[in-house]
Amino acid sequence: MEDKQHTPILSIPMKSRRTTRWDMFATWVGANANNGTWFVGGVLAACGFAVAMKVLVLSSALSYVFLSLIGYIGYKTGVSTMAISRASFGERGSYLPSLVNITQFIGWTAVNTFIAAQSVSLIFHQLLHWPLWGQPGGDRGLVVGILIMSVLHILSVSSGSRSVQLIERIGIVLVFIFVLWESVAVFKTVSMDQIIGWHVPAKARMATGAAIDYVAAFNLAWVTAGADFTRFTSIKNNAIHTPFWGALIGVVWFAFIGLISTISIAISSGVYNANNSDPSTIASKLGLGVVAFLVIILTSMTANAVNLLAAGSALSNIFIRLRLKYSLWIVVLLATIVTFIPMFVGSFLDTFESFLDYVGMVLGPTIAIICTDFYIRAHRHYEVKQLGLINGKYWYHHGFNWIAYLVFALGVAFFIAVHQMPLFANTVGATFVDMVLSGLLYYILMAIYDRKGARHAN
Repeated sequence: MEDKQHTPILSIPMKSRRTTRWDMFATWVGANANNGTWFVGGVLAACGFAVAMKVLVLSSALSYVFLSLIGYIGYKTGVSTMAISRASFGERGSYLPSLVNITQFIGWTAVNTFIAAQSVSLIFHQLLHWPLWGQPGGDRGLVVGILIMSVLHILSVSSGSRSVQLIERIGIVLVFIFVLWESVAVFKTVSMDQIIGWHVPAKARMATGAAIDYVAAFNLAWVTAGADFTRFTSIKNNAIHTPFWGALIGVVWFAFIGLISTISIAISSGVYNANNSDPSTIASKLGLGVVAFLVIILTSMTANAVNLLAAGSALSNIFIRLRLKYSLWIVVLLATIVTFIPMFVGSFLDTFESFLDYVGMVLGPTIAIICTDFYIRAHRHYEVKQLGLINGKYWYHHGFNWIAYLVFALGVAFFIAVHQMPLFANTVGATFVDMVLSGLLYYILMAIYDRKGARHAN
């Protein structure tokens, strides 16, 4: 029998919470006002403008309902999302969602870094005449760009949550200016009527359900970071409503720009190519120059500050004695390595779509289990002092809640089995159906488990 020991889980007391409404809003707008969001908008162009906008708004809004749900748990408990997952997955079992969080946020950091590195390479091309990526010798500019961005990411998270807030405050203003500039450049080229009336080539068209899954995967990625930020506010509504509206405005705003920019280039060039959806390529084709590339680099920093803080928090949940500062340095190093993958795969778009499939596959069941456990099974109350306690309330069986693991595995298997079936790919997608089924199965199995436990106690 293991001795009862307690590994302290940091819960932020109300008196120490300093995040204002503006800080929270800027964090979540800035999280989505980034290169990855722009690229998602460009990929959605394969649905046509009208369908893309419907999918973008509805799938995003539904995803961010879960952000609000997780946000409230962070406010109520004062602990990070991965520390919260100890209550549902078990003290040691929480390492699984932590690994999911680490891998997906390192992945998102790599996505934004790669796009920003392309901007760095374009700057070197314009100023020093270095060859572009895809041309002989073009790898040099991209490699240097990735390394430069990695150094900037270390600086952006150097002081933890405070440096993230500073980056977001500065970044949101510059991003707003850039988006206006981009919009003017687009509408000088084509009209809104042309964009709305543009028809997707049949061979490039994306099915509606597949688009819903892509957008859901993109947005649900932020959900597992929700409590990492809302635990720093003492205002209940600031934990529930502000993340929802900030994230929704950010994603619709920036994906819209990516959408219309990609369609405008397809109209003006006569060719639609989803590989041209990244901001660096679009800014280059619209002739926006070096200043635009610098702003793209900054938007990478604003988004990745959030990505890296969430990945670092997840790593600290596994290695609880590891200081957050060192966790952040480790995840920056890992993200730098992952960023080089598209150079070997040969297509950034293929890498990006495969990554989105992975994110949707693992995050749906994870979020469904956490929310079902807190809101339905625990009736919105966790005993925070029990978190980290060996043989405590959330210890389950040797530190693992095997029911949560079973439901997670079945949820992943369901997504893999059905997400390409026409029944799902052409209609509502697989992600949200998977979440409903995972939550329902978890509730039923845990109700049986709790009933058996009550009988043994009597």
